[in-house]
Amino acid sequence: MLSGWGRFPQLPCAVHMPRSQSELLALLQKGPLIGRGNGRGYGDCALNQTSTVDMRRFNRMLAFDQTTGQLVAEAGVLLADVISTFLPRGWFPAVTPGTKFVTIGGMVAADVHGKNHHRDGSFAAFVDWIDILCADGTIHRCSRDADCELFAWTLGGMGLTGLIVRVAFRLRAVETGWIRQTTVLANDLDATMALFERHAGANYSVAWIDCLAGKSRLGRSVVTLGEHARVAELPAKRRAGPFDTPHRSPHNVPFAPPVTPINHLTIKAFNTAYWHAKRLRQGEGLIDWDSFFYPLDALRNWNRMYGKRGFMQFQCVIPLAEAKAGLTRLLDAIRQSGQGSFLAVLKRFGAQSGPASFPMEGYTLALDFPVSLKNSALLEQLDRIVLDHGGRFYLAKDSRMTADTLHASDDRMARLQAMRAASGASLFRSSQSQRLAL
Repeated sequence: MLSGWGRFPQLPCAVHMPRSQSELLALLQKGPLIGRGNGRGYGDCALNQTSTVDMRRFNRMLAFDQTTGQLVAEAGVLLADVISTFLPRGWFPAVTPGTKFVTIGGMVAADVHGKNHHRDGSFAAFVDWIDILCADGTIHRCSRDADCELFAWTLGGMGLTGLIVRVAFRLRAVETGWIRQTTVLANDLDATMALFERHAGANYSVAWIDCLAGKSRLGRSVVTLGEHARVAELPAKRRAGPFDTPHRSPHNVPFAPPVTPINHLTIKAFNTAYWHAKRLRQGEGLIDWDSFFYPLDALRNWNRMYGKRGFMQFQCVIPLAEAKAGLTRLLDAIRQSGQGSFLAVLKRFGAQSGPASFPMEGYTLALDFPVSLKNSALLEQLDRIVLDHGGRFYLAKDSRMTADTLHASDDRMARLQAMRAASGASLFRSSQSQRLAL
């Protein structure tokens, strides 16, 4: 039984762990399949009941250019291993999602974004070339200059163009392992969005939203800004070892309880406590890279907290002109439902890039809800609101959307469908791609 990080849905899958390109080719010749990294896609994007190809044995870093920061790595390399290897040398991922336990191939397939999309774009902006095993049985090296259409559709194409084998991408130079963090509280959605716009020059920006705040405080949030600290900005005692940051010993959620402890009452209590704790700690300070970028990684298997049925992640982006109205309706619907989201994150996106990539200029809201009939109905309501305001949805987080909803939200999906049919890439199928008619 296999699932994504949301532990929903769970499906019986035949899983293969090849070690070589010849083994990959043999699997390709047997029929429909999908590649899988470390299973951090939330839904069924990396599940194929007939043949799921676990790429984690393709886990070598092959070459590094100290001048440009370009790293060549196999698809199964974990981002955590990239950081542990190169941060002590003064290099850090230019774009990172909210967990370091993702593979490089998965980062390409989802074209991941981070807290800096408004300035730097998504992971695609730092990918130089990709080696892909295509349906014809050959490995194609594609880039912006060679096989550029395959390159563009693969970034954000959810593994539906071929098996990603190797990737060349660039890291960014940093002086320390510390982040200069600024925390600001906003009393409502207007104030939250004003902070994002006022601090558009910040390298990193993100907001935690209180989904259950009363109507007069709808959208109240804790906005966090960040910059890579320079050596001169560190206390004197840390300058001799600028990459020596505290090691976090992660706690573990040992099992999934029969009934989730995450409900209206516990979320409301947490939100109130979190808000007041942050109110006492506003301002600027230094924080280590791990705590800033990957707070949830400190709790291993945190997805088990949602119980045996799992949870549904929801992430949308609403274009800039419609963002205020759309976000207001989304947050009001959640407030009225009384359901709430334990993790509710708001970010500002920059310009759209690529034919399959999720981001476009506007605001993105990410939420999660325990699996239940009531929450399924709420998410369908949120889908309709997003469609009303010209938004679209992130496939790396989806586990329950309908094909009609996806295609109504994003006319690019019809072009992806046509490209797959013309190139023979329909051989690469996931449970998600079949559910969404891709």
